[in-house]
Amino acid sequence: MMFNALVFLTTLIGMEAFAFVAHKYVMHGWGWGWHRSHHEPRTGWFEKNDLYAVVFALFAIVLIALGSQGVHPLEWIGAGMTAYGFLYFLAHDGLVHKRWPLRYVPRNGYLKRLYQAHRMHHAVSGKGGCVSFGFLYAPSIATLRRQLRALHGGPLEKRDGDAAKDQRVDPASGGHGT
Repeated sequence: MMFNALVFLTTLIGMEAFAFVAHKYVMHGWGWGWHRSHHEPRTGWFEKNDLYAVVFALFAIVLIALGSQGVHPLEWIGAGMTAYGFLYFLAHDGLVHKRWPLRYVPRNGYLKRLYQAHRMHHAVSGKGGCVSFGFLYAPSIATLRRQLRALHGGPLEKRDGDAAKDQRVDPASGGHGT
């Protein structure tokens, strides 16, 4: 029982490292064709990027099925992956991108930091020059600001269509000028 819990928790925590690598090098690399939809305005309930969730869920289902046939650690690895997927759904799809009815914007604490970090990830147009590739761990906002400035030679400029194009963008504020 204790071994199963350890496998589950190790997988749950390890999924953040896997998600960081997959997000930075697959989704913002050769897998940009699916992920691009997530960085563009959504036109319906689903986006092409959701196919990543389907693929990862299929891996978890296969592991759980194999584990239930006798290779029990695989069952707990699949369960840890599923738990991570659920937390991702709550934090990323729900809290940050408002893809479910609760419209909560955190005002303080770690949820605010997580929210701001992901907003900073989306402050950059295109697949290059982004920061904060994790989903449940967020570096400090000051660290992410320094990274963005280093990548872009200073604060980001407002994009076309913004009200005041000459203002600098503070991505941590949700894209409002500073």
